[in-house]
Amino acid sequence: SKHAEAAKKAGATVVGEDSVFDAIKEGRIEFDRCIAHQDSMGKMNKASLGRILGPKGLMPSAKFGTVVKDVGASVKGLVGGSEYRERNGVLRMAIGQLGFTPEEMQANIKTFMGEVKKDIALLSDRVNKEIHEVVLSSTSSPGFTLNGEFRGPESPSSRDLSVL
Repeated sequence: SKHAEAAKKAGATVVGEDSVFDAIKEGRIEFDRCIAHQDSMGKMNKASLGRILGPKGLMPSAKFGTVVKDVGASVKGLVGGSEYRERNGVLRMAIGQLGFTPEEMQANIKTFMGEVKKDIALLSDRVNKEIHEVVLSSTSSPGFTLNGEFRGPESPSSRDLSVL
């Protein structure tokens, strides 16, 4: 279909309807986000994919902007980006992997903090807009704070990380 072609052209890794539904039912989920055209949602619900994709946070939803009319534009806007979620004022997001160089990690941290600051700026003036602490940790080990104790000459200052 023209929507599948637009999505593929925009950078989607998995495109299709029946073939993707079958792969999901078989347990092969080869994507991080699922975007669906409005016309596909009825078929997706009939296939009972909500039971599989829902618990993984992958079920398309109009609330999260993943049920769309223009699939190509939506894919283009999401490819290469990451979402973070806030719970009780705490943000958690993967910003790198063990194999990354210190420079790559530093670039990712700076980019992430820049995006968080942009998002914070959009909040109401009644909301406290401070970042109190940034902690870097791996999956199964304790984290360490980036409050300046582990700073190198190229590290951003604590002030740059803390307040808008």
